[in-house]
Amino acid sequence: MRFPIPPLPPAPGHEARGRPLRDLALESIWYSSGLSRADLARRLEVSRSTASELVGDLLGTRLVVEAGDGPSRGGRRPILLEFQDDAHVILGVDMGATHVAVTLTNLRGRILDWREATHPVRSDPEGTRALIARLCDEALAEVEGSRRILLGLGIAVPCPVDHREPHRLSEIVLPDWRGRSGFEAFQARYGVPVLVDNDANLGALAERWWGAGRGVEHFTFIKLAMGIGAGHMFGGQIYRGATNVAGEIGHISIDPQGETCLCGNRGCLATFIGGEALVRKARAMVADAPESLLAVGPITPGSIEEAALKRDPVAMQLVRDAAHHLGVAIAGLLNLLNPGAVILGGSMARLKDDLLVPLRETVVRRTLVNSVAASEIRVSELGPQGIALGASTLVLSSALSDPELFPGVANLSANRP
Repeated sequence: MRFPIPPLPPAPGHEARGRPLRDLALESIWYSSGLSRADLARRLEVSRSTASELVGDLLGTRLVVEAGDGPSRGGRRPILLEFQDDAHVILGVDMGATHVAVTLTNLRGRILDWREATHPVRSDPEGTRALIARLCDEALAEVEGSRRILLGLGIAVPCPVDHREPHRLSEIVLPDWRGRSGFEAFQARYGVPVLVDNDANLGALAERWWGAGRGVEHFTFIKLAMGIGAGHMFGGQIYRGATNVAGEIGHISIDPQGETCLCGNRGCLATFIGGEALVRKARAMVADAPESLLAVGPITPGSIEEAALKRDPVAMQLVRDAAHHLGVAIAGLLNLLNPGAVILGGSMARLKDDLLVPLRETVVRRTLVNSVAASEIRVSELGPQGIALGASTLVLSSALSDPELFPGVANLSANRP
């Protein structure tokens, strides 16, 4: 599948002068639609000769080209510089609890290939790694020459990630993985950096760059799937907390007398609206509703969502109940953090108004008026590709911040200005 190139997010400020000028120059050209050497000099607050030297280095990387003349301002027409979006490709992996999805993008977030497969990820680490490799290989084979220009691989995982040890996985959430991802093998397989982060964090990153979070400095992204997680974007940056576990909204206790959660607490949000919880409730309800669409065939989170889209009464009641419980958690979030928006992603987000209307009713009843007025609750614009797109965006954003990740830039002289 091929999608339109998304509009650019706002260009970042360059106040921090600790970064090398060449890094800032490359980033500035990426964020601009045609930039002259004079424009670059003004933006970086350097002399034109320094800007020309920076451009000379970048032209040798294949990431930047001279794209023709710009409009004249009274003298010679300036030569415009253009970032080459197709100079490299990026693999993004969404490793969920019960599925693996892979996207291949260019350097502008354009999806060149997308593929997905169901799999018991929690209980089969070896099979999951093999599936990731197969889907990545298939995506690279679909786009001619992409393996040769692969920049990096980003992986979204359904558990907290400690950036001091990014390849360690939570033994509470994924006990069969025994704390190790094994993703180092992908670095050897593809010869590129492999970056790992929590799936909700990467959902927030994707929304900030390409989706409903563009232009919103402070927002929370909530992933609604088998598990429930949140990614907080504060000041345009992911907020991870002191020990990198911020965002575990699924483990907020909303009923101290409720069921025991896998985390050991009682009455966590996940025990009310997580995928396994919804399936248990659906099975109990269809025993008294044999006419329900859910009474035929296996009940899964996906079948519940499909039945709700077809207005099945049992499924609709499950959605309303889930919206109420989620609304209780979001109300607390709004009162505490006052984000500019709450963005719902994950598979349940496709229910849209069936989920949003009862959710908003609960939120309004349980929040301060000012916090509700400042926060719009909306659904993700990115669909099922959002988390994998966020994984590839992790590589892109890291490379723009530190272009040493780009093979062409890494070979430049070490005497960087």
